[in-house]
This record gives sequence, structure tokens and C-alpha cells, in this order.
Amino acid sequence: MRKKISISSLLNKGSIQRRVSNKYLINAIRPYSEDLSSPKSPGPLLQYRKLVEQGRLQHDPYQERVALALENLLGRLEQYEKEMEDYHIKLAEWEKNRETERRKLLMEEAELNQRGDLWTSVNKRKSELLERWSFRRKSEDIEPGVGKWVSYLNREKKLDSLVGRRPTAPPAPKGLYIYGNVGSGKTMLMDMFYSATEGIVKHRQRFHFHEAMLKINEAMHKLWKNQVEEKSIQSSISSWIMNLPFDMKAKEWLAAEERYKQEVQMKNILPAVADKFLVDRQAGERGASILCFDEIQAVDVFAIVALSGIVSRLLSTGTVLVSTSNRAPKDLNQDGMQREIFLKFVNKLEKHCEIILVGSEVDYRRQIAQRSVDKVHYFWPLDGTALKEFEKMWCQVINQAGGEVTSSTVPVMFGRTLEVPQSCNGVARFTFDYLCGRPVGAADYIAVAKSHHTVFISDIPVMSMRIRDKARRFITLIDELYNHHCCLFCSAATSIDDLFQGTEEGTLFDLESFQFETETEGAKLRRDVLAEGSVSSGGAPAGITSMLSGQEEMFAFRRAVSRLIEMQTPLYLEGVRSLNPYFQRKHQSFKNCSYSASTVHHQVSH
Repeated sequence: MRKKISISSLLNKGSIQRRVSNKYLINAIRPYSEDLSSPKSPGPLLQYRKLVEQGRLQHDPYQERVALALENLLGRLEQYEKEMEDYHIKLAEWEKNRETERRKLLMEEAELNQRGDLWTSVNKRKSELLERWSFRRKSEDIEPGVGKWVSYLNREKKLDSLVGRRPTAPPAPKGLYIYGNVGSGKTMLMDMFYSATEGIVKHRQRFHFHEAMLKINEAMHKLWKNQVEEKSIQSSISSWIMNLPFDMKAKEWLAAEERYKQEVQMKNILPAVADKFLVDRQAGERGASILCFDEIQAVDVFAIVALSGIVSRLLSTGTVLVSTSNRAPKDLNQDGMQREIFLKFVNKLEKHCEIILVGSEVDYRRQIAQRSVDKVHYFWPLDGTALKEFEKMWCQVINQAGGEVTSSTVPVMFGRTLEVPQSCNGVARFTFDYLCGRPVGAADYIAVAKSHHTVFISDIPVMSMRIRDKARRFITLIDELYNHHCCLFCSAATSIDDLFQGTEEGTLFDLESFQFETETEGAKLRRDVLAEGSVSSGGAPAGITSMLSGQEEMFAFRRAVSRLIEMQTPLYLEGVRSLNPYFQRKHQSFKNCSYSASTVHHQVSH
């Protein structure tokens, strides 16, 4: 008979605890955890060795080597942060001076245009050209024989001579690309490093692959949409132009030059996404940037193109990258998609990152689970006894949560929402088919994980070729529940180890799972972002013909099994209260309320 554990400690704790343990350190330092026990966290090597000394971690020479490399990188970041602060001060001054001089040049050209002197200098047929001059005509009609592109380049050259070239960023320390087997401690080590950068580096981001791809797609969509809206506004002349002492035609010429400059800058959209989104640099804040990227993959054309464009841009502008993956960089693209772009991406990674292997064959998540006594969050098989225990656990959790079980709606992305059939104070219940048998994806699972601390999933079948699309969605679902540190209860047809051992021949893969959500257009929920705006309602994109190899799928299955096992352990469950976004919001609200109350008390007492 299985031993049951109470989860009242999860739901009823009044304070957030931060214990040091094997599993807990794997997750306790994730980016959405703000409850730090000290103003400055210890470095990754100190954290690692302390856990080994305490017997919480088994010493692994590969892990210690990575921890040492991360420690060395951390030591270089403090000086680099100061150098980047100075660099951004110089860059801001340079950009300000350049914009001032650029407007002066434009005004001089506009004045010449208004007097007609420019037209005389480039073409003797002044009267004919003046009659034909209209801002709505092509650029060659405005500047005969020159063209806007050449005019733009000439102006940029003049600015280089007047203001000087863009300041050179200081050389960035080499980042780390950490790869190895499932459960070898890659994410644990990266998150130790991320935690230690708190207070050293201002601009920090930590993404998992699924969330990063969705956010990149969303940012691209917004930029495209803004471009279309800006082009539709015919009278969009900047206020600084309207206030100039020129006639309307000259002002229209200036506005056209301004729009052309913006178009040139927006032709390559991926650098624009990198500059405005992933760096997340607030106005007036200066310093270095760190990007921690968990589980880099090259599963399709979009991932290769997006990663190449954005990561290359960030590395070129001084961002330090620390990433994890199951594969070495050169082995990411097993199917040879977009080979030229991919090789440039690999070269950029190898230039800016130290490639380091966590060579252990041990799945440490399994070791933790083997030492755990309580394993009552995964109920199998789907018979009377197991189902009764599952229902009993549901009632116990709901009673402890308090409140009434109702349906609810959570926001997803692009204006979409997802209905939660049964919900109560951060606890949600779904069937397997509801979450994995419909055209939903990573964005929906992220929304569920951010809105709930505990998730029940019933009727999970054995995965086989026949339901390969559901299997891929289930793996993505487990990834996101794990990444957001949710408490998970399952009822399934078989044990965790046998879940992906379907007897039907063939590998499990799902083309649809690698599409990305876009705005709802009627009943259509998905779009292949590479297909020039074409929309499909859930079928496979025609532009993607070669997807995940069987070996790559085995990585995904092994990762899902490893994480499911870990999510049953007390060490994992101890972290839910402090690490899940639902509790993080509650804790932040409490802190805000406490601050407001103390402020009022201070004002009254004085």
C-alpha cells in the first residue's frame, strides 16, 4: 500500500522557506525566485562544494569542472559591468550627437530643396523636375540618379566624419555552452550561476527554449504589425519637422527621409527583436547583459533562423551567454536544415562561448527519487484502487485550498484565453485529452503553470505512434510545469518508466507542435511564421519537411521521464511554495502591502 503524505505544508505555510538540498538548489535559484536569503548569493563553485560537503549532492568531477568555469566567469563580470556602464554612457552621448548632426544635415538638404539649388546641381532641367516633384512619386523622381539608399549611405558617411564612428564595446568575457545527458545537472549549475549574478549584473534574462521561441514570435509579430500601422498613417510627420520654417513639400521630403531610415533599420527584424526585447534594457539603465538559455534546440527552420539572428546579435553587442543543451553545438541540427545559417550560428557560439561537457552518465534525478520514501503524486494503473486514491487526493487538496471549485479562464498570448474546467485557489484539474488532445501548445501550458501552483491530470494513456501528437504535447506540458515548479498529480495507465514504451512501431513526433501561436483568426489558432502570413488550423506546415530525429525524441522522452520522477520527491515539493509564480505573486503582494502599511504608520507617528 502506498504511503500518503499531507500537502498542508505546501498550501498552509505562512512563510517562505529556503532550504538547501540537492533538488532544491536545482530550482531554488531560478529567475522568477526573488526570495534571496542574503543580498549577495554565493558563487556557483561555493554552492556546489557546500552541498557536496553536506551530503546533499554526490561529488561529480564533470559538475565541479563546470562550476569552476562558471565561478571564473562570475569573477570577470563585476569588472565587465563597470566597463559596460562606461561604454553605454559614451554610446548614449554619441547617439545624441549623431542624431543632432543628422537633423542638421537633413535641414540643410531640405533648405536646398526648397530653394531649388539642389535640383539645379543634379540636373539642368530644373523647371521640368519642379513640375513633376511630388512626395508621392518614387524615390528616383525625388533625387534623380541618386536614389534614397545612396543618399542615406552618403549621409551616414558624413555623420561618421562629423561625429566619429560608433564607440567600440569592451571585449566581453567568454560565456559557457554546457551540454550533456538528461539529469546530469546542467540546469542546476546554470541556475546557480544565474542566482549569483544578482546584484552584479543589472540586465539579466533566463529563458527556457519554449518560452523564448514564443516570446520571439510575439515580438516579431508586434514589430510587423507596428510597421503596417505606421505605413497606413499618411500624415505621420514628426513634430520636430512640422515646427521647421519650411514649406509643406520640404517637410514632406524630410518626413520621407525619416521613414526611409526607419525602414532600413527594420529590414532585418531579428536584431530589432534582440535589441528591444531579450536585452530588456530600461531607459537610463546601463551595464552588461547576461542571457541564460536553458535547452537550446534546433528543431525546425524557425528555431534555427531565430536563434541565429537574435543570439548572434546579442553576442556581437556584448551580451554574455550561458546556455544548456543535450547536444554539442555542431550536433544540434541533425537534419541539416538551413545549413549555411546554422553554421554561422555555431561559429558565433564557438567564438563567444567555452563549450563544456557534463560527461556524467548518471541521472541524478533518479538517485534522489530512489532515496525518497513518499511517492504518491503519480497513481497507476487506471484501475479502481488507484483512481480512488487519486480522487481522494483531489478532495484533500481542495479542502486544504479552501473555496469553491469552479471553471475559470486564464490569458494565454496574442489575446487568446484558455478555459480551466475545474479550478480552486491555484489548484486546477484537467484530463489528458483536454490538454494534449487539442490544438494547444507551449503558450497554453505556460499560462496554466503561471496561474496555478498545483495541477491534476487524469487518464494519461501509454504513448504510442498512434497518438504521437498527444505524446509531444504531453512532453511540452511536463517541461513547462517543471520549469515553473508546479506540484503535479497524475493518474496514468502505466508506470512513469513505461509511459513512452508504446508497442506500435515508429518514432513519436509531431509537426504541429513546432508551430507557434499567433492571433486568433476565426477558428484558426496557429501559423507557420515562415510561410509569409499563411495560416493553418492545426495541420503540418508545408515548409517544414524534416523534423525531429528518433534520437532527438529519445532525449525528449528521457527528459520527461526524469522530470516526472523528480516531481514526485519531497525535495522538489519543498520548493513549490517559494518558487511557483502563483506564490511569488502572493508573496510580492504581501510585501507591497507590508510596505504600504509601514509607510502609513511612519507618516502617522511623525
